[in-house]
Amino acid sequence: MKITGLNLDIIWKNKYGNFQLIEEQLKNEEADLFLLPEMFSTGFCMDASEVSDRNEESLEFLKKLSKEKNAAFCGSAPVEDGGKFYNRMYFVQADSKISFYDKRHLFSFSGEDKVYAPGKERMIVEYKGIRFLLQVCYDLRFPGFARNNNDYDAVLYVANWPEKRVGAWEHLLKARAIENLSFVFGLNRIGTDGNNLFYQESSHCFFADGKEISQKNGNIISAELDLHELKDFRNHFQFLNDRDRFSIEI
Repeated sequence: MKITGLNLDIIWKNKYGNFQLIEEQLKNEEADLFLLPEMFSTGFCMDASEVSDRNEESLEFLKKLSKEKNAAFCGSAPVEDGGKFYNRMYFVQADSKISFYDKRHLFSFSGEDKVYAPGKERMIVEYKGIRFLLQVCYDLRFPGFARNNNDYDAVLYVANWPEKRVGAWEHLLKARAIENLSFVFGLNRIGTDGNNLFYQESSHCFFADGKEISQKNGNIISAELDLHELKDFRNHFQFLNDRDRFSIEI
């Protein structure tokens, strides 16, 4: 399976400008699954009442692209649902099947927990035979929540993770791959946001042994996920059999 991520320089609070930019930058790309960064339509913004989708604008955009590309699209957007705001990660398939995950770990350092409501459930999506765990940015710092109980093959992280803490982002992505014997694809944004935070290019895809398997071409990062290779690796190194058994209280 080919996954392609877009290292997007998100236009601050400009939903339809970002939609146009994404279409332009992906127009010549082909993949089974496309990844977009966290809050791809607005940037990581705490002005939820101003920027959040009330009519599923970002979801409709992903559905449109998914049909045009005959591929799945995944990324997060701020949404209003039931009187609350969520940082919601969508996984949209070309047959119109929609799954979503609401970010569980909210970034209190920036006040995200004062604005957005936390998610209540993990979300694993099966697509073309591969089981994907959906995760957003700050979730990366909490390994218990992402623990592989033999229920997924790959983790997708979408993020707005600034340059000043990028070392933690890159080390933890690799750690999640190694400890969970899984593919890990982490897609970060680039550029400077409306809070004057800079984001360097730092997207990666790692195999279960921590090896980088992605290729980069401009703002495009792609990786081939070989499920047979992963199964062979897991059969040889059966480390997950020795994992601690515990449950997460949410």
